[in-house]
Amino acid sequence: MALKSVEWFIASRYLKLSRKQGVVAVIAGFSFLGILLGVATLIIVMSVMNGFRHELVSRVIGFNGHITVSQFSGKLQNADEVVQKIRSLKGVTSCAPYVERQVLLTAKNGAAGALVRGIAQSDLFHRPLIAKNIVGGSLENFGAPATILIGHKLAQKLQVSVGDKIKILSPESQPTLLGSLPKSRHFKVTAVFDSGMHEYDSAFIFIPLQDSQAFFSMEQTVSGIEVFVPNPEDLSSLKTTLLHLFPELSVYDWQQANQKFFSTIEVQRNVMFLILMLIIVVAAFNIISCLIMIVKDKTKDIAVMRTLGASRQSILKIFFLTGASLGVAGTLGGTALGLLFSYNIDHIRRFLESLSGTNLFRAEIYFLSHLPSRTDVSEVAVVVVTALFLSFLATFYPAYQACRIQPAEGLRYE
Repeated sequence: MALKSVEWFIASRYLKLSRKQGVVAVIAGFSFLGILLGVATLIIVMSVMNGFRHELVSRVIGFNGHITVSQFSGKLQNADEVVQKIRSLKGVTSCAPYVERQVLLTAKNGAAGALVRGIAQSDLFHRPLIAKNIVGGSLENFGAPATILIGHKLAQKLQVSVGDKIKILSPESQPTLLGSLPKSRHFKVTAVFDSGMHEYDSAFIFIPLQDSQAFFSMEQTVSGIEVFVPNPEDLSSLKTTLLHLFPELSVYDWQQANQKFFSTIEVQRNVMFLILMLIIVVAAFNIISCLIMIVKDKTKDIAVMRTLGASRQSILKIFFLTGASLGVAGTLGGTALGLLFSYNIDHIRRFLESLSGTNLFRAEIYFLSHLPSRTDVSEVAVVVVTALFLSFLATFYPAYQACRIQPAEGLRYE
């Protein structure tokens, strides 16, 4: 025990570098900062990427069906019969027929393209992302004829509010005395929603299902049926059942519909992990350089300790503890800093925006209206273990070189 305390004492003294060892001190400082910043940056970036994916997934599955059943031709016949069969299946919480078309919206102060979705009022209440994020008006009046639910970004663009009327123009034409003209109808804004996802808030509107069927000449048909389940991540068994039950229909889930998008996010996440891990690798090389220079500087001390009876193992431990201390301190400091930033990233973003006067996280580019963060304990553990492993690995070679120094060689020129 006494020998171990001596090894710790000597290692700690070697870490207290004097001004005469300026270059070594600078390298040691950069080694510590490199590991600290590398670990912190990795934790922050991984947390933000996890939060970004989680928020997008929650909004995608909260806005759209987990599984969509549709006709290849675009118009699904006998929707009521299909709905009844789907509702009888085990694991289905709800299903909703819908009509979806692209339209042009016009109001007194502007015009914009939009995606209109016809849906029953009762089905909207089963979508918390919409029902719990009404920022104007109420869903209670949505079921009345010629009513409309609009995203708040789209409402801002058209400069409309609850009670105003919007004209919807369909690409489909209708014969009139003046020739063929686009179908049009006025709808009254009864509610405004804010889903927190720019793509939905700036381009989607909802109208009652019966109004959409009449407006788009789809009285006996719908565009498809959206199916909801308790666990959106586990859809394989239900999807297989639906494919066997309706072989003539198209059945696809939310993961297939957004496969390219989420695959891109996953690739970016992995690339960022590898790139930022290089910071820790570079810091580990700095530890090697630092320890090699300390070993060169302490050659006389090593020779004296060996002469006094210190074993090679003790010398190895002294320099291993010296380098490992840099790695452990940098890793722990980086972990604390990374977690602190991760849990307060959106507050930090808003603070920086107030200082700079610029929008650092534009919803038009990043889809979301806030900067999300979601820390995964297992990923933090991987980062910490990897950083410690690289630090210990970098420490071993200089420590091994130190323990090989012979007393006679160390004292030859003294």
